[in-house]
Amino acid sequence: MANIIQITDFSAPELDIYARLTEAQLLNRFDPKNAMFIAESPKVICRALDGGCVPVSILVEENRMVGESLEAIQRCGDVPVYTAPLSVLTQLVGYPLTRGLLCAMRRPQLPEVEALLKNAKRVAVLDNIQNPTNVGAIFRSAAALGMDAVLLTSDCSDPLYRRSARVSMGTVFQVPWTYMEENWLDILKAAGFKTAAMALKDDSLSVDDPVLARAERLAVILGSEGDGLADVTIDGCDYTVKIPMYHGVDSLNVAAASAVAFWELRNKR
Repeated sequence: MANIIQITDFSAPELDIYARLTEAQLLNRFDPKNAMFIAESPKVICRALDGGCVPVSILVEENRMVGESLEAIQRCGDVPVYTAPLSVLTQLVGYPLTRGLLCAMRRPQLPEVEALLKNAKRVAVLDNIQNPTNVGAIFRSAAALGMDAVLLTSDCSDPLYRRSARVSMGTVFQVPWTYMEENWLDILKAAGFKTAAMALKDDSLSVDDPVLARAERLAVILGSEGDGLADVTIDGCDYTVKIPMYHGVDSLNVAAASAVAFWELRNKR
């Protein structure tokens, strides 16, 4: 049975986790066992629950405890369910995009890189991608188009940031992912992966080149929104890959490019 608590004042301490703690504070690097994140919308919350995430509390608009929202609330057991009128919740930054439901959850423990790579055939590598919307969109494409895992460098935006998780439609809880050490290219190659850097170079292979499709294990490496991949990263990869363009367009947004690359380079066996 849900433990329902009505909130009428935006300054109520129960709202601190939703209204006054930054995502960096929720991440709680100094005490990772108590790190949390905020999941938005019934679909994202349910996918987080399916992925084993543990709920801490719920915040819901008082007239939204029906349908998908009620299902998500019931799945969270007896955690506190804070309800508030829309006049209170509109003071939350970005709240109109949440479909009336937020859930604070414990951060799951991330897998080790080696364990994640053990049975993978196709992985995506995100190198210094800092826009949460792009990270979320890439995860959604990775889930839909057959990537076995996503690996991120330490400078990437956190996939569990509210915007990333929301844009991903909760697929950040379906596709295995983790962060990598600085020597990640060496780790990939030691695990038997060919590495394909998505970059605009004169000697780049077309994304539909048969040599890429024949690779038993392939890592698709995507760079930051502005600068792309560093030259040292490109030089360290087995292949440089580009998507053919028309009408004088020289590149796609990294999230759009990921969808094209994942589809073309998926494991077709």
